Amino acid sequence: MPIPTRPLLLCCLLTAAPALLAAEPPFPVAEVQRQTLPDEQVLDGVVEAVNQSTVSAQTAGQVEDIMVDVNDFVPAGTPIVRIRNIEQRAGLEQAQASLREAQARHIEAEAEYKRIKDIYQRQLVSRAQMDSATAGFNAAKARLDAAQAGVAQAKESLGYTTINAPYSGIVLERHVQRGEAVQPGKALLTGFSLDELRVVADIPQRLIVPVRKHSQARVLLPPDNKNSIAAAKLIFFPYADPQSNVFKIRVYLPPKTEGLYPGMFVKVAFRVGEDSRLTVPKQALAQRGEVSGIYVVKDGRVTLRQVRPGRTEGDVVEILAGLEPGEQVALDPIRAGVYLKEQLQRTAEK
Repeated sequence: MPIPTRPLLLCCLLTAAPALLAAEPPFPVAEVQRQTLPDEQVLDGVVEAVNQSTVSAQTAGQVEDIMVDVNDFVPAGTPIVRIRNIEQRAGLEQAQASLREAQARHIEAEAEYKRIKDIYQRQLVSRAQMDSATAGFNAAKARLDAAQAGVAQAKESLGYTTINAPYSGIVLERHVQRGEAVQPGKALLTGFSLDELRVVADIPQRLIVPVRKHSQARVLLPPDNKNSIAAAKLIFFPYADPQSNVFKIRVYLPPKTEGLYPGMFVKVAFRVGEDSRLTVPKQALAQRGEVSGIYVVKDGRVTLRQVRPGRTEGDVVEILAGLEPGEQVALDPIRAGVYLKEQLQRTAEK
Protein backbone atom coordinates (compact mmCIF):
# COMPACT_ATOMS: atom_id res chain seq x y z
CA MET A 1 0.00 0.00 0.00
CA PRO A 2 1.61 3.38 -1.07
CA ILE A 3 2.51 5.90 1.65
CA PRO A 4 0.57 9.23 1.44
CA THR A 5 3.62 11.45 1.21
CA ARG A 6 1.81 14.72 0.29
CA PRO A 7 -0.36 14.96 3.43
CA LEU A 8 2.66 14.07 5.53
CA LEU A 9 4.74 16.85 3.91
CA LEU A 10 1.94 19.35 4.48
CA CYS A 11 1.72 18.30 8.10
CA CYS A 12 5.48 18.81 8.55
CA LEU A 13 5.32 22.28 7.03
CA LEU A 14 2.45 23.31 9.27
CA THR A 15 4.35 22.05 12.27
CA ALA A 16 7.49 23.95 11.32
CA ALA A 17 5.68 27.16 10.39
CA PRO A 18 5.65 28.66 13.88
CA ALA A 19 9.40 28.12 14.15
CA LEU A 20 10.07 29.71 10.76
CA LEU A 21 7.98 32.77 11.44
CA ALA A 22 9.94 35.08 13.69
CA ALA A 23 8.29 36.88 16.57
CA GLU A 24 7.68 40.63 16.61
CA PRO A 25 10.84 42.55 17.61
CA PRO A 26 10.82 43.89 21.20
CA PHE A 27 11.33 47.51 20.12
CA PRO A 28 9.37 50.14 18.19
CA VAL A 29 9.77 50.43 14.43
CA ALA A 30 8.94 53.06 11.81
CA GLU A 31 8.54 53.08 8.06
CA VAL A 32 10.94 54.77 5.68
CA GLN A 33 8.98 57.55 3.98
CA ARG A 34 9.36 60.27 1.43
CA GLN A 35 8.77 63.76 2.75
CA THR A 36 8.86 67.20 1.20
CA LEU A 37 11.93 68.99 2.54
CA PRO A 38 13.44 72.36 1.66
CA ASP A 39 15.71 72.28 -1.38
CA GLU A 40 18.91 74.12 -0.53
CA GLN A 41 21.91 75.57 -2.30
CA VAL A 42 25.14 75.57 -0.27
CA LEU A 43 27.45 78.57 -0.80
CA ASP A 44 30.59 79.91 0.84
CA GLY A 45 30.59 82.71 3.39
CA VAL A 46 32.83 84.56 5.83
CA VAL A 47 31.95 85.33 9.44
CA GLU A 48 32.23 88.93 10.58
CA ALA A 49 31.32 90.87 13.71
CA VAL A 50 28.28 93.12 13.64
CA ASN A 51 29.87 95.47 16.18
CA GLN A 52 33.42 96.38 15.18
CA SER A 53 34.63 99.88 15.94
CA THR A 54 37.55 102.12 16.82
CA VAL A 55 37.40 104.02 20.12
CA SER A 56 38.71 107.60 19.78
CA ALA A 57 39.71 110.31 22.25
CA GLN A 58 37.06 112.93 23.02
CA THR A 59 39.31 115.32 24.92
CA ALA A 60 42.89 116.53 24.70
CA GLY A 61 45.59 115.28 27.04
CA GLN A 62 48.39 112.82 27.60
CA VAL A 63 47.74 109.07 27.70
CA GLU A 64 48.34 108.12 31.32
CA ASP A 65 47.50 104.42 31.24
CA ILE A 66 46.35 101.71 28.81
CA MET A 67 44.67 98.90 30.76
CA VAL A 68 44.22 96.36 27.92
CA ASP A 69 46.25 95.00 25.04
CA VAL A 70 45.69 93.23 21.74
CA ASN A 71 43.69 89.95 21.98
CA ASP A 72 42.40 90.80 25.47
CA PHE A 73 38.72 90.13 26.18
CA VAL A 74 37.09 93.21 27.68
CA PRO A 75 33.65 93.23 29.38
CA ALA A 76 31.32 96.10 28.54
CA GLY A 77 31.94 99.23 30.62
CA THR A 78 35.47 98.24 31.64
CA PRO A 79 38.01 101.14 31.64
CA ILE A 80 40.48 100.61 28.80
CA VAL A 81 42.38 103.93 28.46
CA ARG A 82 42.99 106.75 30.94
CA ILE A 83 44.06 110.27 29.92
CA ARG A 84 45.69 112.65 32.40
CA ASN A 85 42.89 114.76 33.84
CA ILE A 86 44.61 117.63 35.70
CA GLU A 87 43.28 120.30 33.33
CA GLN A 88 39.79 118.78 33.21
CA ARG A 89 39.61 118.45 37.00
CA ALA A 90 40.67 122.08 37.40
CA GLY A 91 37.98 123.09 34.95
CA LEU A 92 35.40 121.20 36.99
CA GLU A 93 36.49 122.89 40.23
CA GLN A 94 36.27 126.30 38.53
CA ALA A 95 32.81 125.51 37.20
CA GLN A 96 31.66 124.36 40.65
CA ALA A 97 32.97 127.61 42.19
CA SER A 98 31.06 129.61 39.57
CA LEU A 99 27.96 127.59 40.40
CA ARG A 100 28.25 128.38 44.11
CA GLU A 101 28.59 132.09 43.32
CA ALA A 102 25.59 131.95 40.99
CA GLN A 103 23.53 130.19 43.65
CA ALA A 104 24.39 132.89 46.20
CA ARG A 105 23.54 135.65 43.70
CA HIS A 106 20.28 133.88 42.87
CA ILE A 107 19.28 133.66 46.53
CA GLU A 108 20.09 137.34 47.02
CA ALA A 109 18.19 138.41 43.87
CA GLU A 110 15.19 136.26 44.81
CA ALA A 111 15.01 137.76 48.28
CA GLU A 112 15.24 141.29 46.83
CA TYR A 113 12.56 140.48 44.26
CA LYS A 114 10.16 139.20 46.92
CA ARG A 115 10.80 142.24 49.15
CA ILE A 116 10.21 144.74 46.33
CA LYS A 117 7.16 142.82 45.15
CA ASP A 118 5.59 142.95 48.59
CA ILE A 119 6.24 146.68 48.86
CA TYR A 120 5.03 147.29 45.31
CA GLN A 121 1.73 145.56 46.08
CA ARG A 122 1.26 148.07 48.89
CA GLN A 123 2.08 150.83 46.36
CA LEU A 124 5.09 152.06 48.31
CA VAL A 125 7.60 151.79 45.43
CA SER A 126 7.46 152.78 41.80
CA ARG A 127 6.90 150.52 38.84
CA ALA A 128 10.49 151.14 37.68
CA GLN A 129 11.87 149.72 40.93
CA MET A 130 9.68 146.65 40.56
CA ASP A 131 10.86 146.13 36.98
CA SER A 132 14.49 146.52 38.06
CA ALA A 133 14.08 143.88 40.81
CA THR A 134 12.36 141.53 38.36
CA ALA A 135 15.15 141.94 35.80
CA GLY A 136 17.78 141.35 38.46
CA PHE A 137 16.05 138.16 39.61
CA ASN A 138 15.70 136.83 36.03
CA ALA A 139 19.36 137.63 35.31
CA ALA A 140 20.44 135.79 38.46
CA LYS A 141 18.35 132.79 37.46
CA ALA A 142 19.90 132.79 33.98
CA ARG A 143 23.41 132.95 35.48
CA LEU A 144 22.50 130.02 37.75
CA ASP A 145 21.31 127.96 34.75
CA ALA A 146 24.52 128.79 32.89
CA ALA A 147 26.64 127.80 35.90
CA GLN A 148 24.80 124.48 36.22
CA ALA A 149 25.36 123.81 32.52
CA GLY A 150 29.03 124.68 32.97
CA VAL A 151 29.37 122.11 35.76
CA ALA A 152 27.65 119.46 33.64
CA GLN A 153 30.00 120.22 30.74
CA ALA A 154 33.05 120.11 33.02
CA LYS A 155 31.95 116.75 34.45
CA GLU A 156 31.48 115.43 30.92
CA SER A 157 34.97 116.60 29.93
CA LEU A 158 36.40 114.95 33.02
CA GLY A 159 34.55 111.76 32.15
CA TYR A 160 36.17 111.79 28.71
CA THR A 161 39.54 111.21 30.38
CA THR A 162 38.51 107.62 31.23
CA ILE A 163 37.49 105.64 28.14
CA ASN A 164 35.32 102.59 28.81
CA ALA A 165 34.59 99.65 26.52
CA PRO A 166 31.32 100.36 24.63
CA TYR A 167 30.51 96.61 24.50
CA SER A 168 32.01 93.28 25.46
CA GLY A 169 34.60 92.22 22.92
CA ILE A 170 38.19 91.53 21.97
CA VAL A 171 40.86 94.15 21.33
CA LEU A 172 42.18 93.94 17.77
CA GLU A 173 44.64 96.84 17.62
CA ARG A 174 46.03 99.66 19.76
CA HIS A 175 46.87 102.95 18.07
CA VAL A 176 48.56 104.89 20.91
CA GLN A 177 51.24 104.33 23.53
CA ARG A 178 51.46 105.43 27.13
CA GLY A 179 52.70 109.02 27.43
CA GLU A 180 51.52 110.02 23.95
CA ALA A 181 49.61 113.30 23.60
CA VAL A 182 46.21 112.98 21.95
CA GLN A 183 43.61 115.33 20.57
CA PRO A 184 39.86 114.82 20.14
CA GLY A 185 39.28 112.31 17.33
CA LYS A 186 42.59 110.48 17.79
CA ALA A 187 42.09 106.69 17.41
CA LEU A 188 42.96 104.76 20.58
CA LEU A 189 41.87 101.11 20.29
CA THR A 190 40.05 98.94 17.77
CA GLY A 191 37.98 95.89 18.74
CA PHE A 192 34.97 93.76 17.92
CA SER A 193 32.20 92.01 19.82
CA LEU A 194 31.50 88.26 19.73
CA ASP A 195 27.93 88.70 20.99
CA GLU A 196 26.51 89.49 17.53
CA LEU A 197 27.87 87.82 14.41
CA ARG A 198 26.83 87.60 10.77
CA VAL A 199 28.00 85.77 7.66
CA VAL A 200 28.59 87.61 4.40
CA ALA A 201 28.03 85.48 1.27
CA ASP A 202 27.85 86.03 -2.49
CA ILE A 203 24.68 84.90 -4.29
CA PRO A 204 24.94 84.18 -8.05
CA GLN A 205 22.50 86.00 -10.24
CA ARG A 206 20.69 82.77 -11.16
CA LEU A 207 19.83 82.10 -7.49
CA ILE A 208 18.95 85.56 -6.22
CA VAL A 209 15.23 85.30 -7.09
CA PRO A 210 14.49 82.01 -5.21
CA VAL A 211 16.75 83.01 -2.32
CA ARG A 212 14.90 86.32 -1.96
CA LYS A 213 11.55 84.54 -2.24
CA HIS A 214 12.13 82.09 0.61
CA SER A 215 14.51 84.23 2.75
CA GLN A 216 15.63 81.22 4.78
CA ALA A 217 19.17 80.06 5.45
CA ARG A 218 21.24 78.09 7.93
CA VAL A 219 24.92 78.26 8.67
CA LEU A 220 26.72 74.89 8.68
CA LEU A 221 29.07 74.57 11.62
CA PRO A 222 32.64 73.46 10.95
CA PRO A 223 34.52 71.19 10.86
CA ASP A 224 32.10 68.49 9.60
CA ASN A 225 29.12 70.75 8.68
CA LYS A 226 26.72 68.22 10.23
CA ASN A 227 25.22 70.70 12.69
CA SER A 228 23.75 74.01 11.67
CA ILE A 229 22.31 77.24 13.04
CA ALA A 230 19.21 78.84 11.54
CA ALA A 231 19.68 82.45 10.47
CA ALA A 232 17.91 85.09 12.53
CA LYS A 233 17.39 87.31 9.46
CA LEU A 234 18.74 88.00 5.98
CA ILE A 235 19.74 91.39 4.58
CA PHE A 236 20.12 91.61 0.78
CA PHE A 237 22.28 94.20 -0.93
CA PRO A 238 20.05 96.01 -3.46
CA TYR A 239 22.55 95.74 -6.33
CA ALA A 240 24.91 93.28 -7.99
CA ASP A 241 28.66 93.71 -8.22
CA PRO A 242 29.36 95.01 -11.77
CA GLN A 243 32.53 92.90 -12.07
CA SER A 244 31.33 89.50 -10.80
CA ASN A 245 27.53 89.95 -11.20
CA VAL A 246 26.85 88.50 -7.76
CA PHE A 247 24.70 89.84 -4.95
CA LYS A 248 26.02 90.16 -1.43
CA ILE A 249 23.86 88.99 1.44
CA ARG A 250 24.25 89.27 5.20
CA VAL A 251 23.12 86.27 7.21
CA TYR A 252 22.59 87.34 10.82
CA LEU A 253 23.13 84.72 13.52
CA PRO A 254 21.27 84.51 16.84
CA PRO A 255 22.88 86.51 19.69
CA LYS A 256 25.81 84.89 21.53
CA THR A 257 26.32 82.15 18.95
CA GLU A 258 29.21 79.93 20.07
CA GLY A 259 31.78 78.17 17.91
CA LEU A 260 32.09 80.88 15.26
CA TYR A 261 34.57 83.76 15.14
CA PRO A 262 35.12 86.70 12.78
CA GLY A 263 37.21 85.76 9.77
CA MET A 264 36.16 82.09 9.73
CA PHE A 265 35.23 80.44 6.43
CA VAL A 266 31.84 78.66 6.62
CA LYS A 267 29.18 77.10 4.42
CA VAL A 268 25.69 78.60 4.20
CA ALA A 269 22.67 76.61 2.98
CA PHE A 270 20.08 78.88 1.31
CA ARG A 271 16.58 77.59 0.65
CA VAL A 272 15.69 77.79 -3.04
CA GLY A 273 12.61 75.52 -3.20
CA GLU A 274 11.22 72.16 -2.08
CA ASP A 275 12.03 68.55 -2.94
CA SER A 276 10.84 65.04 -2.02
CA ARG A 277 13.46 63.25 0.09
CA LEU A 278 13.75 59.85 1.77
CA THR A 279 13.59 60.30 5.56
CA VAL A 280 13.61 58.31 8.80
CA PRO A 281 13.15 59.43 12.41
CA LYS A 282 16.34 60.89 13.83
CA GLN A 283 16.51 58.38 16.69
CA ALA A 284 16.77 55.47 14.22
CA LEU A 285 20.25 56.55 13.09
CA ALA A 286 23.16 54.73 14.78
CA GLN A 287 26.51 56.48 14.59
CA ARG A 288 29.74 54.50 15.07
CA GLY A 289 32.61 56.90 14.51
CA GLU A 290 32.48 57.95 10.86
CA VAL A 291 30.06 55.13 9.91
CA SER A 292 26.30 55.66 9.98
CA GLY A 293 23.94 52.69 10.12
CA ILE A 294 20.30 51.81 10.61
CA TYR A 295 18.80 48.54 11.87
CA VAL A 296 16.34 47.30 9.24
CA VAL A 297 13.53 44.95 10.28
CA LYS A 298 12.17 42.52 7.68
CA ASP A 299 10.09 39.37 8.29
CA GLY A 300 10.96 39.55 11.97
CA ARG A 301 14.70 39.56 11.35
CA VAL A 302 17.05 42.46 12.03
CA THR A 303 20.02 43.50 9.90
CA LEU A 304 22.40 46.41 10.30
CA ARG A 305 22.67 48.38 7.09
CA GLN A 306 25.15 51.18 6.38
CA VAL A 307 23.51 54.36 5.11
CA ARG A 308 24.58 57.78 3.96
CA PRO A 309 22.64 60.43 5.91
CA GLY A 310 21.96 63.93 4.69
CA ARG A 311 20.79 66.92 6.64
CA THR A 312 18.62 66.81 9.74
CA GLU A 313 15.30 68.64 9.55
CA GLY A 314 13.44 68.74 12.85
CA ASP A 315 12.85 65.17 14.10
CA VAL A 316 13.75 63.45 10.83
CA VAL A 317 17.02 62.85 9.00
CA GLU A 318 17.44 62.63 5.25
CA ILE A 319 18.83 59.36 3.87
CA LEU A 320 20.78 59.79 0.65
CA ALA A 321 21.63 56.09 0.11
CA GLY A 322 21.11 52.71 1.76
CA LEU A 323 17.33 52.49 2.23
CA GLU A 324 14.20 52.09 0.14
CA PRO A 325 10.74 53.58 0.74
CA GLY A 326 8.45 51.32 2.81
CA GLU A 327 11.20 49.49 4.71
CA GLN A 328 10.86 49.14 8.47
CA VAL A 329 13.63 50.53 10.70
CA ALA A 330 14.23 50.18 14.44
CA LEU A 331 13.70 53.31 16.53
CA ASP A 332 15.90 51.98 19.35
CA PRO A 333 19.32 51.12 17.87
CA ILE A 334 20.67 49.81 21.21
CA ARG A 335 17.87 47.29 21.77
CA ALA A 336 17.94 46.39 18.07
CA GLY A 337 21.68 45.65 18.31
CA VAL A 338 21.13 43.38 21.32
CA TYR A 339 18.30 41.62 19.51
CA LEU A 340 20.49 41.11 16.43
CA LYS A 341 23.23 39.62 18.58
CA GLU A 342 20.76 37.18 20.15
CA GLN A 343 19.54 36.21 16.68
CA LEU A 344 23.08 35.43 15.56
CA GLN A 345 23.70 33.35 18.70
CA ARG A 346 20.53 31.28 18.17
CA THR A 347 21.49 30.72 14.54
CA ALA A 348 25.00 29.59 15.56
CA GLU A 349 23.58 27.14 18.15
CA LYS A 350 21.39 25.51 15.52
